[in-house]
Amino acid sequence: MDYTWNLDPIYKGFDDPAFNADMGKLADLVEQLAALAEELETLDPAQGLRRGTDLLEELERTGSKLAEYAMLRQSVDATDPEAGSRLGQIMQIFSQAAAPEAAFQSWTAKLPRLMDLVAADEQLQEYDYRFREMVRSSRYLLPGQCEQIMARYALSGSNAWSDLQQYLTSTVQVDYDGGVTTLSAIRNLAYDPDPAVRKAAYEAEIKSYEKICDPVAFALNSIKLETLSACQLRGYASPLERTLKKAHMEQATLDAMLGAMDEYLPKFHQYLRAKAKALGHDNGLPWYDLFAPMGRSSTKFTVEQAHQYLVDQFSGFDRELADMIDRAFRERWIDFFPRSGKQGGAFCAGVECLGQSRILTNFDGSFSDLVTLAHELGHAFHNQCIASHRPLNHDYSMPLAETASTFNECVVMAAAIGKAADDQERIALIESQLQDATQIICDIYARYRFESAVFRDRPERFMDAKALCAMMDQAQAECYGDGLDPQCRHSYMWVCKSHYYGPTFYNFPYAFGGLFARGLYAQYEKEGAAFLPKYKKLLYTTTVASAEGTALVAGIDLTDKDFWRGALDTIARQIDLLCGLL
Repeated sequence: MDYTWNLDPIYKGFDDPAFNADMGKLADLVEQLAALAEELETLDPAQGLRRGTDLLEELERTGSKLAEYAMLRQSVDATDPEAGSRLGQIMQIFSQAAAPEAAFQSWTAKLPRLMDLVAADEQLQEYDYRFREMVRSSRYLLPGQCEQIMARYALSGSNAWSDLQQYLTSTVQVDYDGGVTTLSAIRNLAYDPDPAVRKAAYEAEIKSYEKICDPVAFALNSIKLETLSACQLRGYASPLERTLKKAHMEQATLDAMLGAMDEYLPKFHQYLRAKAKALGHDNGLPWYDLFAPMGRSSTKFTVEQAHQYLVDQFSGFDRELADMIDRAFRERWIDFFPRSGKQGGAFCAGVECLGQSRILTNFDGSFSDLVTLAHELGHAFHNQCIASHRPLNHDYSMPLAETASTFNECVVMAAAIGKAADDQERIALIESQLQDATQIICDIYARYRFESAVFRDRPERFMDAKALCAMMDQAQAECYGDGLDPQCRHSYMWVCKSHYYGPTFYNFPYAFGGLFARGLYAQYEKEGAAFLPKYKKLLYTTTVASAEGTALVAGIDLTDKDFWRGALDTIARQIDLLCGLL
């Protein structure tokens, strides 16, 4: 079996004639869009609306195919100069579409009978929500050529700084055990059963950040300053307001979720103290033992065993999902193992031209990595559920992006805990799930508070590596409380997490997704198979409704703190169960 993903169905390489033909087509589509933007005021509104939408659809089909291929090539080899060069060329062409697309959106939003025109066209009817959002967001568009200028400057600004962070963290050499390894490989040792290995790996990881923290600090400061400037120019009150509007989510929903999380933080501190005590620590849990395995879970999975396990597990839940998982393994949608130059962590990318996805992991065979595979395959199922939408309706907002992935985790973990042979295995499984829950509550909340503090301070000062480490320590102290050893936190979390170098506030959506999915899973436990059509309809709706509107498919009011409390209470019960077992 080949353990790398197969990108040949997209293009055979950068020298593939199809790739070069699409590059030419992309440039031509941008020129056509620019020409249309010049004609808009002379066109019949219905004709202009349909022509513009058709062009944007074709631009999306062609551009996403090119960009996905280059991005996927670069993600597994940050040192590949051609992948970086080609991705830069694609983004350069895309940037030239920013101004005419903004002109089309502005013209569309001002049409006096826009929604009547949409209702009269069967194809445009599918974009009803998109057009309504276009009217709402048009006030934040910049006039004239400003959108194109902003997009082109981002290529050598925030995009370049983001590439630098990815390159440095992908290529930094970590000195460990008399040799050299990668950052993703050393971070995997946090799950090692040997406490000496975990501690030594943590110390080696922290030491490696000293080699790259200064340039990464420049990257972070520069990206956040660009974001603040862009928000001010567009008329957003803050970067958070921009994030919420792009996420199609209300402030009241975020307030309800964070308020409930605040109430339940002491419960997570209780779990961390119990784990610390079980591992022989008296002053809270040191960071290097956050992911220490507990109980008895020596099972290691080969890729082939993971394949069979996941297919078997989801066959009892939903045949459609199980079949997709089987295809993902058999058709090489997944790149499994860590290697030099490969991006750390895991992600799933939709490949719309194929109606498939591609998944990157750094698999080491642990049960945790099996759950990560289930998580990313949940994203792939989400992509499959929205595949029948028209091309411009394939984007779901960040908060809803984690719904299917975390729901998959719930399915796997509930079944595994139910089949546990004894208390030691049950401890291992429950504690593994609580590790993940603590990440989406304590760690994500710390990241949210850290990023809020960076945005607060950036207008007045440049924050060097030392200052950023102090801010990260403060955020972790607030969110982990006395559950974490104050002498052993992770001050450099801002260096290794790519989320700070992409979309703004790419943190609270993980808490949203984790808790929303748990609330949905609780409904599934009550309703059984009857819940599945509702669940799939909800996933389908994510690209054509707000977060609040999507939740209403399942009868959920996201602005009600009690919903979030209910989801958190499912975790609190697991904490009580684990503490009793310990």
